[in-house]
Amino acid sequence: MVCEELKAELLDVALEAARLAGALLRDGRPADLAVAATKSSPIDVVTEMDIAAEELIAGVLARRRPDDGLLGEEGADVPGTSGVRWIVDPLDGTVNYLYGLPAWSVSIAAEHRGETVVGVVEVPLRGETFHALLGGGAWRGGVRLACRAAAPLDRALVATGFAYVHGRRVQQAEVARRIVPLVRDIRRGGSAAVDLCDVAAGRLDGYWERGLNPWDLAAGELIAREAGALTGGRPGEPASGELALAATPAVFGLLQPLLDEAGAWHD
Repeated sequence: MVCEELKAELLDVALEAARLAGALLRDGRPADLAVAATKSSPIDVVTEMDIAAEELIAGVLARRRPDDGLLGEEGADVPGTSGVRWIVDPLDGTVNYLYGLPAWSVSIAAEHRGETVVGVVEVPLRGETFHALLGGGAWRGGVRLACRAAAPLDRALVATGFAYVHGRRVQQAEVARRIVPLVRDIRRGGSAAVDLCDVAAGRLDGYWERGLNPWDLAAGELIAREAGALTGGRPGEPASGELALAATPAVFGLLQPLLDEAGAWHD
């Protein structure tokens, strides 16, 4: 079991790195921001700012925790010797950022021997910092978070996301078509980390998506769980790239089997 002193140290490091990266992305965004590369498809983009933010975060981690490992979206994959590994998405919601939309974030999580113990999500254009400690609750700044009270599914506001690969998007749209008549409405924000934090903050009753990577999920899932949400994938399985779901307990129990039946876990 990780000690409280280590969790507190990791949280302090994550908050520093997320704050600095968020400020870089907010204040340093060039007017002529351009696509630097693509990932899964020509519309799944990387900008020069994603790369700069990951380098900044890696520098903070190397300075403060040089023996830790690091897995980053933009290519960092450093083994460590301390038992701690950082999972970093320097810019979650890159397409939003490219278009000047506000729903983007910096997501930083720390694992200790494979278990996520710290999560920080910085949302600069909202002026919000979310964080959680394993067993220590979820917070937005100094305000402790709790997910929404129980609501029937037909009054639940839920969010989802879509991949950038054509075949998967078609299936995801079909799943959404099957779910939308059963809920109050569906939102599509464009940043998995922000959506997970919005479940934690009571702004959403649930969120699901297929195709998330560890850096999309790690920090936000911990924040949602520590706020009282349930998280998972297919029935009996943890959240993963196959399917990730976070929701209030009442909505989770109703939505999970519907997503499974609708095929939300496959293309």
